[in-house]
Amino acid sequence: MRFEGFSALLSHWAEHAPDAPALRCESKGAIRTCTFSTLLDRVKKRAAVLQAEQKHTLGILADGSFDCVTEIFASVLAGRRTVLLSENAADEVLLEQVKEAELDALWGDSQLRRDLAPALLPSAEGGEGLLLFFTSGTTSRAKAVVLTDASLMSSAYNGGALLPLDPSDTLLCLLPLDHVFGFVCGLLWGLSCGACVALGRGARHYHEDCIFFRPTALSAVPALLGFLLKYRALNPDLRTILIGAGGCPPEILRAAKTTDARVCFGYGLTETSSGVALSLGEGDPYAMTVCPDDVVTIAPDGEVLIEAPTCVMQGYWKKPDDTAEVLQGGVLHTGDLGTLDEAGRLKLTGRKKEMLVLSDGTKLYLPEYEQALSNALGGEPVCVLLVADQPILVLEGEMRDPAAIWAKLRPVLDQRPRNQQIRAIEFYEKPLPRTASGKIMRWVIQREREGL
Repeated sequence: MRFEGFSALLSHWAEHAPDAPALRCESKGAIRTCTFSTLLDRVKKRAAVLQAEQKHTLGILADGSFDCVTEIFASVLAGRRTVLLSENAADEVLLEQVKEAELDALWGDSQLRRDLAPALLPSAEGGEGLLLFFTSGTTSRAKAVVLTDASLMSSAYNGGALLPLDPSDTLLCLLPLDHVFGFVCGLLWGLSCGACVALGRGARHYHEDCIFFRPTALSAVPALLGFLLKYRALNPDLRTILIGAGGCPPEILRAAKTTDARVCFGYGLTETSSGVALSLGEGDPYAMTVCPDDVVTIAPDGEVLIEAPTCVMQGYWKKPDDTAEVLQGGVLHTGDLGTLDEAGRLKLTGRKKEMLVLSDGTKLYLPEYEQALSNALGGEPVCVLLVADQPILVLEGEMRDPAAIWAKLRPVLDQRPRNQQIRAIEFYEKPLPRTASGKIMRWVIQREREGL
């Protein structure tokens, strides 16, 4: 069902299914259930408190709890600009994001709020009811994407139209709510269908939560699903698994398909309020049906272009030049590469920003190249950068014998044209920085090596 925003969502189910379970969470070792009527009542009361506080921009350190969900809904209903932040992000990242989003209030962990308080404004402009989510920052500095509760609910509608749940379902939310995939596919997807959403108990309980809550549906990033499969943590009641927020290795898909659940793979972006296309559990798992509100075309250079008026972002917060670069005439230039088959299904093939373009126009596709280099080094994490028009290899940890490393790499390098071969090896004396979904953040490494 399509809803215009959070208020319409909660009001509809509170009227038509007031005693149906909306949220479940753990309380003192037992499962606590909140009905739709109770949830609406709590959200309205909290919204009234927020309105009386005369603040305009609230940063929420999203911990995935029942109170966190209530706060997000209430903040939007109160007309505040609401910024979703990761409580697990580094302090320096959070300070930068608090300043960038121009916050005048914070909700969440008390110690974090004290640490971040100096970055708050005495009073912020705004109060438009907008929601800001920060991008993952894989290939560039994370940006604040401006969305609305209407765009997020449209995205939830798209997901439910292709992959419907019903009021008898329980969707387990293990994903961080500050990530748009977690917020839409871990929370709104279920609520928009009238299903119950079980709120996970945090990373320490990943291996137990499926058995504890007995969900029928689960959304997960590939790394999380791989963990659950490895430890046989999926419950037998599970009927639907939705994978998203990153490329899923074939071995994880194969392992997931050995369960009795329907396994689907999704593609979306923060800039499109999450979902754009879904594979529906039949045939090629990487061939995805485009969502009803979206029109996908492929540019001559292979870039995936998306037109989605109901879901696409308003822009990057106070970054008009960055917005104009990717949003042109209502069409989002995603930076992803893909193809459309004869049935109109989308299949991704890579990232434009994961290609190094050499001075002669040669394109070096990094995921494939880095995987080959990593395999040659026994699975060691690697990152390839372009420095002075030459590829260099960055390895994790302290400096080791370069000759031994070159010897292991030689069989891979000899298969490449000379201009694509690694010209130097550098060592990064700490773990390579990664996003929440496990992708290496090249821009961080590049910035640090340049002393920025």
